[in-house]
Amino acid sequence: MKFRNRFVVAGSNGEINLSVPVQDGRNKKTVFKDVRISYQENWQINHWRTIVSCYNRSPFFEFYRDSLEPFFINRWDFLFDYNLAILHWLKPVLGFKAEIEVVEHLPESLVIGEIEDVRNKCLPAYFQGDQVIYYPQVFEDRIGFKPNLSILDLLFNTGPEAGNILMNGIE
Repeated sequence: MKFRNRFVVAGSNGEINLSVPVQDGRNKKTVFKDVRISYQENWQINHWRTIVSCYNRSPFFEFYRDSLEPFFINRWDFLFDYNLAILHWLKPVLGFKAEIEVVEHLPESLVIGEIEDVRNKCLPAYFQGDQVIYYPQVFEDRIGFKPNLSILDLLFNTGPEAGNILMNGIE
């Protein structure tokens, strides 16, 4: 699943890895749109408690809290649908103007280069080499700056400036 069901947040003692459990494990060869989320454990409650614990004191947590919490209460059958719902939430939060379109096949204009392919521009930095976007973090004084964290870390620490910071950091 790579990073489609995983994210990393920063706590007072360091990085915390969170993952959305999937049915039939991560090694099953399944088309991404057909990967089902598992609810055998209370991962949503655990993730939300972790997020609240890590970011309750961050400058902008309260600003995003109410609109983010449904992702840790409501259920989605498929990981693709969950991720798509999060992207639709992030789009206005980050001020991105681009449209999100789900297609079965790559459009011809993308294949021949008329549309810029940005699918791999926002991968975690460990896929991009040495590029790191710096911003102040809540626990930076204790654990140092932690790159490669979830977009939630950027949002909770920088608020409405997150979209600009992200766009300025992408070459």
